Amino acid sequence: MRCTPVLLLIASMGSAVLALANAPEPAKGCAEQPHQKQPGCVDRTLHKARKTTVLSAKREVSQRQADLSNAMKKGDPERVDQGREQLARARKALQQAVDDLDR
Repeated sequence: MRCTPVLLLIASMGSAVLALANAPEPAKGCAEQPHQKQPGCVDRTLHKARKTTVLSAKREVSQRQADLSNAMKKGDPERVDQGREQLARARKALQQAVDDLDR
């Protein structure tokens, strides 16, 4: 059997690799403590959550616009007012989510 240098290196590092595999997990840092800013900390989890919130808020605004449009077609003044209020709340939530994403 012929071993390449890479395989020999991996074989010689076997115990070191096992030690790393059994080592306790390091603290997650920013993801667990978003209120504490740590130098050089890139919190991808928080950014991803904020992007998800923005997408959800965009869907909510679209749904509220459709609901308002349907209420206007039916001509029900109560539903139109309610639709306008819900759309305003959804737009405000979207703006807040976008602002949070930009932080």
